[in-house]
Amino acid sequence: MDSVLIVSNTSSTMGIISNMLSSQAFSRIVTAQSGSEARRTVLENEFDLIIIDTPLSDEFGDDFSLHVAENTSSGVVLIVDATRLDDMNAVVEDSGVYAIPKPVAPDFFYQAVKLLMASRAKLLKLEDENHRLQAKLEETRIVGRAKCLLIQKLQMSEDDAHRYIEKQSMNSRQSRLMTAEEIIRSYSR
Repeated sequence: MDSVLIVSNTSSTMGIISNMLSSQAFSRIVTAQSGSEARRTVLENEFDLIIIDTPLSDEFGDDFSLHVAENTSSGVVLIVDATRLDDMNAVVEDSGVYAIPKPVAPDFFYQAVKLLMASRAKLLKLEDENHRLQAKLEETRIVGRAKCLLIQKLQMSEDDAHRYIEKQSMNSRQSRLMTAEEIIRSYSR
């Protein structure tokens, strides 16, 4: 955990939340007093956690929470009046925004932050795995295309084309992907 954005229209609330977060492992706490200021801040910086104390001076805050939940990897906590909690949960929970009632009890707040950060860590791990699998799939597609070109242009069998790519990769000390890309460049003219 590194950075937090606190969005609230009152300085006293920002101070209370900052104090509650000071015992956590956050190295950077940034504040904004309106939805528009917070939107600009999010465009310029990445945050691990965004805490929105509703209502904001220029909007309620639910639209902003949905925006950052869908467009960033930040964990999002939305603090709303207890009377509106159920209605707000119906609006934001499918986007991964965690709504909590105010006044906020410190123990409940800590648990919410810990839960959100644990969920965020798991999500980031899944995103990394997804990127790795997509790269592997792309490599397989390119190697397959190179094999097809070797089969077409040099009348190799699929096994021979596979062995050729493997051997060329070892001999030139480069990845199969680089070898396949060279084959595609050579035989696609």
